[in-house]
Formats: sequence, C-alpha cells, structure tokens
Amino acid sequence: MSSESIRTRIWQEEAEPDNAFAAAACHCHGYDVYGDLLIHANWIEYLYLLFRGEAPTPQQVRLLEGLSIALANPGPRDAAVHAAMCGGVGGSTSASCLMAALAVGAGASGGAREVHIAMEEWNARGTDLPRWQAGLVKKPVDDPADVWPAPGHAAGFDPHGVRCTAPVMETLTHLAAVDGAGSLAWLKDNRQLLESSAGLPLAMSGVAAATFMDLGFNPAQGEMLYLLLRLPGAAVHALEQKNYGHKNFPFFRIELEKDLGTDSDMDNPVTVII
Repeated sequence: MSSESIRTRIWQEEAEPDNAFAAAACHCHGYDVYGDLLIHANWIEYLYLLFRGEAPTPQQVRLLEGLSIALANPGPRDAAVHAAMCGGVGGSTSASCLMAALAVGAGASGGAREVHIAMEEWNARGTDLPRWQAGLVKKPVDDPADVWPAPGHAAGFDPHGVRCTAPVMETLTHLAAVDGAGSLAWLKDNRQLLESSAGLPLAMSGVAAATFMDLGFNPAQGEMLYLLLRLPGAAVHALEQKNYGHKNFPFFRIELEKDLGTDSDMDNPVTVII
C-alpha cells in the first residue's frame, strides 16, 4: 500500500500515536516549534526562519522588526487600508475586509508588485549609480509575458509625491544605521541623486525593497512579506469603521459646481458637496 505525502522542506510533523491526523511534534526547518521556538524565539525571528530557512542574526532581527513597524499601518490615506475600511463600514466579514486590502494593495503602483519590480532592479543594478540613473529615466514598458501591466513610474518612487515624506526619511535613516544594511546605506547616501533621475521622491515601497535585499530575500518573498506586513493596519481600521457606522465614514470631500438653471433665485451656479 502506498501513501501520499506533502513535499516540503519547511515543515516536519510527527503524528500522535493514536491519531494519524493530529501532530504530536512540529519542526520548522529543523527547529521544534512548540518545544523550543515557542519558549525562546520571538515573532520576528520565527517569521524570518519561515521565509529564509535559517535563524536570523541580531542585525537581521533589527532590520525586519523596524520595517515591520514602519509597514504595519499605512494609515487611512492608503488605498489598501481604505478598501478594508469600506468593507468594515459596509458590514462585510473580517475575511472580506482583509481580502479587499490585499487586492487593492497588490498592484504595481504603491503595492506589493512594485516592491517585486524594485527588487528585480536591485538585482540587476546593485549599487551602480550610473546604471540606476540611466534606468530611472526610462519609462517602464509592458511585458507581454507578464500579467501585470507596467507601472507608469519608476518602481519604489511616489508618482504623486512632492518631496520625500518624513515617515519615509525616518524609516530609511533608522534602518540604514543597522550593521550590514549595505543597500539601505547606499540608498540613503544617494537618495537625492536617484530622486532627481526619477523625477519623483522615494516611497516607502522603495525603502522596503532595499530592506528585503539586505535581509537576503528574493523578489517573490519580498512581495509576499509586503502584503503580509501591511495587514494589521487594514484590520484595525476595518474594525474601527464597523463600530462607527456609515454616518461617520470618512468619505473624501468633493466639490462640484452645478448649474441649476436660470430661475430668478438661481441665476448663479452653486457648489454641491458630495
């Protein structure tokens, strides 16, 4: 009699002696999860182990922990968080709110796919400033073999930004000071030159891409982590708006001028607030 098994290098289980469908022991990349990691590891160390298959150094823990804090809540201005808020105020299930945030935050304009593209550019350009400057002035073009349309701007930069924002600067400065953060340190030193070539300010997605490079992640891992690390903010804002109700929902203020005709008391257009 043959038995089927799941092929994975990540996880190993030992079944309970009286129940083949329940685990008696679980090992993640060789580490006993409930007998060792639960007692001695923290969440960031375990997260790194899951993705990289090895225990992180103290410097890597600092990098991933700092980035996790910076990304945890993008705030209500972020489109992905706002999508989750819409789900919450509309009475959607928790899973639906998170799926809305994932869907909106997955793209190539401020989303996880942008991080993937930026990391591919790091792989191709390294810390070669002339190559970066030459690449940033080129307009991205669609790849017919890719399901993702090309972004309309340089990956890792803010297409709507006026200048590099304080949160981006503070995150970059903090992470670049960690030992071994070579990509981040180079990005900090050359930020203004890169922004000049791109014609846009650096975005948080660009800082995230450089951090993932210094942590040894590949673009697919960086894309997945970017999606994961931004979910806490989406979750709490969805829950908050569900409690507030639709009458308190922060709709954007839009002013339109509407011509109501030529009646004697309405000779002039009026402003309608939506």
